[in-house]
Amino acid sequence: MAGTKALLTLENFINGKFVPCNSYLDSYDPSTGEVYCRVPNSGKEEIEAAVEAARAAFPGWSARSPQERSQVLHRLADLLEQSLEELAQAESRDQGKTITLARTMDIPRSVQNFRFFASSMLHHTSECTHMDHLGCLHYTVRAPVGIGVPPGVVNIVFGTGPRVGEALVSHPEVPLISFTGSQPTAERITQLSAPHCKKLSLELGGKNPAIIFEDANLEECIPTTVRSSFANQGEICLCTSRIFVQKSIYSEFLEKFVQATRMWKVGVPSDPSASMGALISKAHLEKVRSYIKRARSEGAQILCGEGVDTLSLPPRNRAGYFMLPTVIADIKDESCCMKEEIFGPVTCVVPFESEEEVIQRANSVKYGLAATVWSNNVGRIHRVAKKLQSGLVWTNCWLIRELNLPFGGMKSSGVGREGAKDSYEFFTEVKTITIKH
Repeated sequence: MAGTKALLTLENFINGKFVPCNSYLDSYDPSTGEVYCRVPNSGKEEIEAAVEAARAAFPGWSARSPQERSQVLHRLADLLEQSLEELAQAESRDQGKTITLARTMDIPRSVQNFRFFASSMLHHTSECTHMDHLGCLHYTVRAPVGIGVPPGVVNIVFGTGPRVGEALVSHPEVPLISFTGSQPTAERITQLSAPHCKKLSLELGGKNPAIIFEDANLEECIPTTVRSSFANQGEICLCTSRIFVQKSIYSEFLEKFVQATRMWKVGVPSDPSASMGALISKAHLEKVRSYIKRARSEGAQILCGEGVDTLSLPPRNRAGYFMLPTVIADIKDESCCMKEEIFGPVTCVVPFESEEEVIQRANSVKYGLAATVWSNNVGRIHRVAKKLQSGLVWTNCWLIRELNLPFGGMKSSGVGREGAKDSYEFFTEVKTITIKH
């Protein structure tokens, strides 16, 4: 990274060196709406250099023992931990999230992930079978597909999707693609990569339901569901955006939920008491607001948040991309707000009567990433969890992750899974070897 006092300027990282670019894009501080950084506007030339560097580094890095590569990952985790505050400040400023969230979740989770995979890579076993009657021994070996940390092992190239993204995913010497983002972008990646039969891992959007039965513990359910709806401004693919509440407790839940939502403080990201910061960009803020306008035009009720309550900000931050957490009620399942991923601090609350009804309604969207179920009936929890078309189902909790287990969605929420075993299988190629003796 290089820069001047006035404006930070990022550079690409290729073959172990920071490399300047011929043109740059403006990057805005979401909390002020002002340009704070210049980012390389890379293209095919930079991708070619990065692919060449990776190709040259691959033989040496892949030949290293698991123990050596594990030590490198542990060292990366140590460096991240040592720079936790600096990285948290940078993440908060770049994305608009609260500094508290960056300090307590984003950077610590990054450290945890490196340490987890540094350890898990030492414990994989291969398969072996013996056919006595034919005198043959069969076993499998796995060869790495991607690469990891000396010069050329990790390359970072900034730019836009149409320029640098398309150059990368269509490059014939990039054998696999791991992507997290929107479904339309994933469709384009699939089209461009198809002629090369690339391996794909796609973690896409969600329209995640929370199902709250009448026997739910509302003292735990309400604060957790506020958090699952509005954490990180609702800009988490796992956030709750449809809340189904059993009719007998609907009015009570709605009153308490709106009250708790109004306590969810929107503020400058550096404010340690803020629960929510700014959205990622002006264009995205307008997109999220447009959904609320459409809901209102359809006759839905906006119970709190956008257009109902007043947001107070310091003068310097009034041009930032802030909005209040918003709760919508009296909305039909067919509404775009109940069907499409909004990816913002907006959630819809609707009543239901029976278990069978709510399962059908929860499954009625094209997405299937995550769901939460609130009930004290263990049998019901197991029945509902089994029938929901979701890659992840949390019961009486939210966002508790176990890295050993698969992570990913069904339907339009993605292709493939991540996790210890799944990631190992995706990022390696298996080969079966038969030896006759």
